Formats: sequence, structure tokens, C-alpha cells
Amino acid sequence: MSVATDFEADAARRIVTLRGVAGEVQPPVDEQVSVVFSHIRPQPGVGYDERRYVSLWGKLRREGDSYVLTPERELGWDEQDVPFFEYSERSLPQARRYYERVSRETGRDVKPQLSRGWLFLRATRLPFLSATFVPILLGIAVAALNDGFNWWVAALTLVGGALVHLAANVYNDVFDTASGADEANVTPTQFSGGSRVILYGLLSHRVMAGMATAFLVAGIAIGVVLAATRGWDLVWLGIVGALIAVFYTAPPFRLVHHGLGEVAVAAGFGPIMALGAYYVQAQEWAWEPVLASLPVGVLVALILYVNEVPDRHSDAQAGKRTLVVRMSKDNVIRGYVAAVAATFGMIAVFAIAGWIARPALIALLAAPLALPVLRALRDAYDKPYVLMAAMGKNIQLHLVTGLLLVVGYVIAIVVDRV
Repeated sequence: MSVATDFEADAARRIVTLRGVAGEVQPPVDEQVSVVFSHIRPQPGVGYDERRYVSLWGKLRREGDSYVLTPERELGWDEQDVPFFEYSERSLPQARRYYERVSRETGRDVKPQLSRGWLFLRATRLPFLSATFVPILLGIAVAALNDGFNWWVAALTLVGGALVHLAANVYNDVFDTASGADEANVTPTQFSGGSRVILYGLLSHRVMAGMATAFLVAGIAIGVVLAATRGWDLVWLGIVGALIAVFYTAPPFRLVHHGLGEVAVAAGFGPIMALGAYYVQAQEWAWEPVLASLPVGVLVALILYVNEVPDRHSDAQAGKRTLVVRMSKDNVIRGYVAAVAATFGMIAVFAIAGWIARPALIALLAAPLALPVLRALRDAYDKPYVLMAAMGKNIQLHLVTGLLLVVGYVIAIVVDRV
């Protein structure tokens, strides 16, 4: 049972005096009880902050109209010391024990559940597909400017690329869970730390591995259809893309564990996808889709780069030696500045030189989106949940820049037709 009452704390005597409770139901005397002291501040339209509590365990004794508690053990939490999401992650072992106990008591397997739609969204990290759509659309746009456009080939390319990307996402979770990287990470955010569906018991390791393999096989099947109908030279590009998707985290290569994750992602979600999308349209190789997609590749690598900042301690503990793990804070920030400068420098040089469509210069308008990310890296490097908003802004930087490059090519196509 639970009852509420007022209290007075006597620090010198190390006791808590509780005012008597009205009514017939009274707290038990000389029995173990838990007294919880809690505080929370509502924030209208937002939620709550200043959450903290202390739970004291001990036996009650009666003194007149009051009860006296002499604490024997305590448990507490203060949001200012440990953010709510980190506190939840640190409580995960306790949650597992709870489900195991309930399963034993009920004689059936009791585990957390999520609706199928939300579970699929979480397990696959579907919103990150923008990293696939941008380079593929860019490759298609380059081909449309120079060599024409085929609708069914474009649609098939987008679906095939998305399937391989989903396979990479799910394989990443499978192997990060197996390596202990997800278990060690107690500060996951909306954009980092993986889906954690295996860790939370929402899906089994076997189901996730099967899902990843199904996505990859379906993506490869579409690649084979495109190669058979548009040119078998595409096969070699597809093989490289599939290998990156699997061995980004899978043994024996584990590219991300050796500081090669950013390079692999930049290549896979930049020139490889854009060049593949161009080839199936134009049925020939060219340098223009490679040059046009290099800035996109660098920016998608920067998504990974910034998302690794909150995970760096757990990654190091699991032997995942990412670039952020290997570098100091100052060097990580310098690396971000250099990569952003290189990205927009390439756009300017390539467009002015005429190596890519000149209207692609419009993509320079996205450059200011990097400023809040840079400020957050400087001010909130050790505060994952403060940094989270900037991580979202960094994803926007990639998406907006990529889409503006596509818009630049659309402008060039319209001008060319007129």
C-alpha cells in the first residue's frame, strides 16, 4: 500500500519523523517500509525537469502521533547529475531481472512490446534513408542532364539502394550488440547508439540477423536485374557497396573498429551510389557523378563522425576505435571544420570550373547549417543530450546540401531544355 504524509528530517540523529496518517489504514510498525521523497517541476507544453527522488528503506517505530524511520539503505536519482535517458539505460539490468522474475512467476515469457509499425521503424532506423536517396537522386539528375532519364530504372534503383542501406543499419545493430558496444553505451540518443531493439528484448538477435540478410538479398536481386538490363559492368560497383554494408561492423574487417568507418560511409553513400545510379541511366561511366557526389559523401561521413561523439567512451570500451575515439576534442572539432570547408570548397570549385552543373552553386546556401553544430561541439562535447539537437542539425546539413545540388541540376535541365 502507499500513503502520503508530511515529514521532518533530523540530520544529526539520522532519522526522519513522519506525521501520523489519518484513516483506518496505517503504515506497519516494526516492518520494512520505503519512504520516497520526490520533486518534479512541470514545464507546460514541454514536460518536466528538475526530476529527483530519494528512497529510504528501514523499519518504522511509533512515537506518539508520529512515526520515526531510521534509514538502513537508500536509493536516489537527480536529473542534474544523471540525465533521465542515461538513468533509464543504467537501470536496464534491473529491468531485465524484473521481466525474468515475472516470467518465472507467471510461467510464460513476458517481455517488452512495441507496435509492429514502431518496431519496424526503430529496428531499421528508416528515417536515415535520406542518406541513400540523396546520392541516388543526384546520380539520376546528372544522367538526366546529359543522357536522358528512365522512370522505371530510377524507381528500381531507389528501392534497391534503400534495401542495401536497411541491411547495413540492421547488421550494424547485430554486430554492435554481439561486440558489447551497445551494452556498454549508457548515453544513446535519438541519432546515436543504434536501435537497441536486441538489447531491450524487443527482437531477438536471430530475427534481426534474418531481417538484415533478407534486406541484403532483396537489394542484391534488384542489382542483378539492373545489371542484366542496363549493363553487367554494374556488378563490380554493387559488390563493393554490398561488402561495405556488411563489413562496416561485421568481422573480420570491422571497418569502423579500425577508424575506417567514415571513409567507407563517404564512399558508399557518395560516389558509389551516385555513380551506380548514373550508370543504370546512361549505361556508361563518367566523372561528373563522382565529382557531384563527393560533397555529399563527406557530409554523410560527418553525420557518422558527430554521432560518434556521445558513444566514444562505450566504443573505446568495446574496442571500437573510431576516429573520434582516437582523437582529442580539439582535433575532432578541427576535423569537422576542415571537412565542412572542403565540402563547400569542392562545390564552388567544381561548379565554377564547369565540372558539374553551374547552378549547383545554390548548394552553398546550406553552409550556415554547420554553425550550430560547430558551436555545440565546442560547448556540449561531454553532454550527449544537449548535443542531440546539433546532431539533428548535422543531418539537415547533409540533406539540404544534397537536395540543393539536385535542385541545381534540375535548374540546369530546365534551362537546357528551354
